[in-house]
Parts: sequence; structure tokens; C-alpha cells
Amino acid sequence: MYYRVITNSIILISIMMSYDVKNLVHADDLVIYDRNSDELKSNLGTRWRLVTDDVMGGLSVAKLSVEEYKGERCLRMQGDVSTDNNGGFVQIALPLGDGKPFDASDYTGVEIEVAGNTESYNIHFRTDDLWFPWQSYRYSFTATPDWQTYRIPFTELTKYKTFSDFSKDEIVRIGVVAIGRDFSADVRLSSIKFYRE
Repeated sequence: MYYRVITNSIILISIMMSYDVKNLVHADDLVIYDRNSDELKSNLGTRWRLVTDDVMGGLSVAKLSVEEYKGERCLRMQGDVSTDNNGGFVQIALPLGDGKPFDASDYTGVEIEVAGNTESYNIHFRTDDLWFPWQSYRYSFTATPDWQTYRIPFTELTKYKTFSDFSKDEIVRIGVVAIGRDFSADVRLSSIKFYRE
């Protein structure tokens, strides 16, 4: 019996070591989108959509697709960011609820797995107490050609054009954004989740 327990433990440890650790989800995490999601639909039932600065007269262009990259299924946003005509952004945005704010009070922050063309991108949060479309809470990251995981505490979000502090119980939307300068955007997202520490 003792040897059977030891043998089974060794087998289990071997399996865990050989398994891709980034595919493990802690029981306290809330998966918002992962590589198993259906097309543009999130695990919450809402759908990703593409938003560009043409809503305010800008000239940036982009497209959103679902594909596989380096063995992982992912969302891919490609396009050209232009600051002409007061523009300067493209983004993929995900509403978290059906018109109601999402309460993430039980979570420490957000974790994303991304890859891209070695450019700097942002993750933006919109909360229910923001009035204007340009307001947000932001964090910048670099999307390298290899998959990278970023764990971003809510306390590290920077407020943009608002005096209000971030309210994690009032989240209405998350966006992955290429913004602020003229450049070619190419960023992939394979997972996003709220984590708890």
C-alpha cells in the first residue's frame, strides 16, 4: 500500500511537471476569456467587439480575428493607429455584464496572456462612474512575439482624465488597446481572468 501511494504520487507529480503550467487555473480565479471560448464569446457570455477612433472622426483602422498562434487559440487585433484628425486608438472591448456593473471586489487584479509585435499596449477598465468615453483606468504592457503572462493588481491601474478612484465593484468593460501614437498594431490575447491572492 505504501509503495502504491508513493508510485501514484510520483506519477501525479510527473504529469503536473509535464503539463503546461499556464493552463492551470486556481480555484479562486474567475476566467473571463480563455482559449476554449467559442469565437468572440467570453466565458461570461458577452462578446468581444472591435472599436476604433472612427467613432470620433479618427482614421485608425483595424480588424479582429480568432486564430491559433504558437499552439494557442487567441483573439488577434491588427491594424494601423493614426493620430490624424484627432484620432489615435484601436481596441478590442468586452462588456462584463448585461448592462449592469460587474462586482470584482473579491479579486486582487487581472491576469492576461498576450503576444504581439514588441509594441506597447494598454489594458483599459471602464467603470459605471465614468462619464466621458476618453476616461479610463489603465495599465501598459509590452506584447512580445512569445506568449507573456502579466498579473496586474487593481492598485497599479492609473486613472486617466478622471479624479475618481478605481471602483472594482463597478466595472462595466475591459479593453485591450493600441493607443496614442502612429504605429502598426498586432496583439494577441489568449486568456484574461480576475485573480485572488
